[in-house]
Amino acid sequence: MNARAPDIGEALTPLTGISATQWRALTEGAAEPNGYYLPEWELAVNASARGRMNAAALGAWRDASTLIGLVPVISMWRAYKIPLPALVSADPYGTLCTPLLDREMAEEAVTSILRRARRAGAHALIFRATSLDGAAMKAFTEVLHRGGMQPLVLQSHVRACLDATADADTVLRDALGAKKLKELRRQRNRLAEHGAVHFDVARTPVEIAAAVETFLELEASGWKGQRGTALGQDEGDAAFIRRATSELAGTGQCEIVTLRAGETPLAAAIVLRHQDRAFYFKLGVDERFAKFSPGVQLTLELTQHLCADPAIAMVDSTANPDHPMINPIWRGRLAIGDVLIPLRRNDPVVALIRVALRLRGAIREPVRRIVHFIRARQEKS
Repeated sequence: MNARAPDIGEALTPLTGISATQWRALTEGAAEPNGYYLPEWELAVNASARGRMNAAALGAWRDASTLIGLVPVISMWRAYKIPLPALVSADPYGTLCTPLLDREMAEEAVTSILRRARRAGAHALIFRATSLDGAAMKAFTEVLHRGGMQPLVLQSHVRACLDATADADTVLRDALGAKKLKELRRQRNRLAEHGAVHFDVARTPVEIAAAVETFLELEASGWKGQRGTALGQDEGDAAFIRRATSELAGTGQCEIVTLRAGETPLAAAIVLRHQDRAFYFKLGVDERFAKFSPGVQLTLELTQHLCADPAIAMVDSTANPDHPMINPIWRGRLAIGDVLIPLRRNDPVVALIRVALRLRGAIREPVRRIVHFIRARQEKS
């Protein structure tokens, strides 16, 4: 598709209408990294992932050839089944929706995004699962303040992250303590009874193509498969992850790490890279070895691997808050939240949107807590 900025009046365009070249250039100069809004990932999600297809693009252009801001969006009705005029960040199947803004023109990009959202008929933007303390939210806050407005954090939590500039042995010793590490070494020695334990990193498209199949098999073999949420159980999800990992392998922005005992895969995980940040997407384990903590063993190896990489400064677990496996290992914390961005001062519709979301949350929260409790127990391995 020819690269161009939308004409005046075209506030939104299909996500597939964004020039991939412009999009990639924006990610290279983004003020804040988000591996889940890399074009290879998000376009694969948009093409086939269940419940996440056909997003629109809320973009900002300096000129016809330079994209300076981008947020994939859907309607509030589609996101929440609430029929009010707001645009909501599209879920990239990775629990991070931080907008992409050019680091040299972040506030200009925000101004343009807000203008286009108004032109689309929206009264508010809602960014789900967004970094609260990063450069993107700071730019939105500054622009809103100049207009006599401010963002509203609808809900927030912290999740685990890893300071990859630190020494891995020190990180693990401080986090887990000598007694726990000794127990994990004992478990690893028991795993070695099934074959030499080794940690493999797939990087090239050929390696990734094989490793993603191992990951899909492992994920479907466990409780996610029993629940029907494993990626390989849905044709569209399987197509998305195969396409995304393959294309990102071509840009050097995806790795699939696997822990094996001999030829037997015990655990596998997908890791994305954007700028100096890595993103721990999903983990699949062979639960026949659950008593030896294969997911934890893989995470220990991954910690060593990423701390040894000078290109990576931080790793976002992109996990749920209070995740029972990753939280005790990675003790850094990232503030994440859902943020409402008003588009006009003193807009009564924004107040209505807030009330509708609060009522929805009050109804859904008890059910969510029960589901989260059940999942947390299942994920401990």
